Amino acid sequence: MTFKFIFMLTRNDRTVEDAADHVKTALDCGVRHIGFKDIGLPVAALKQLNSEIKAGGATSYLEVVSLDIESEMASATAAKEIGVDYLLGGTNAAAVVPILHGSGIKYYPFPGEIIGHPSVLGGSVENIVSSAIVLAQTPGVDGLDLLAYRFNGDVADLMKCVCKAVNVPVIMAGSIDTPKRIETVAIAGGDGFTIGTAALDGIFPADDKALRTQLEAIMSATKFSSPEKRLKNLNAANNSNQ
Repeated sequence: MTFKFIFMLTRNDRTVEDAADHVKTALDCGVRHIGFKDIGLPVAALKQLNSEIKAGGATSYLEVVSLDIESEMASATAAKEIGVDYLLGGTNAAAVVPILHGSGIKYYPFPGEIIGHPSVLGGSVENIVSSAIVLAQTPGVDGLDLLAYRFNGDVADLMKCVCKAVNVPVIMAGSIDTPKRIETVAIAGGDGFTIGTAALDGIFPADDKALRTQLEAIMSATKFSSPEKRLKNLNAANNSNQ
């Protein structure tokens, strides 16, 4: 399983106006998973972004932040028009699945109770896990988009519990801004993670705040934290102790 770093062209849950410039930088750095939100730019601009991402050999993602079912259905329809590879987020799977049917778009909704904007994850670990199980068993749902670091509780435990409970990939989204958090996602069994604001604002620990430097630092942390590498190191350690 490839451990995915998904670079989001977003700040505070909105697609940034200069997203097209950042796509070029990301592709040049070797980033191969790039996404944006369904608000911040008009659909025509998002279509152009998507074209540039896919022309550069990367996989494209649209993440929904709508809080009502009508807006979410409209976002799913826009995802088809834009032509993204993945639709992330949203909470109304029963309404979205029929819209995406036959489109080839992979669908990863949010488990748990999503509150406000920017979004936070409410409820207990037990309730979130229960929601994740129901969604993962829903035909047309290909994976989950977990707002792990927007949860006011034991985040590492939440991620481990959700990943253990379902048999679909789980992407961790929101407020991942350090190598330690990336490592925690990998240990929990996450399929990958998203970073937007932290890279664009120069928050991720790196030699400087330039976007290129930020992306290179994140990619380096991603390789170090990959589940495959961690398993290899664990096996090596176990063998040396025998």
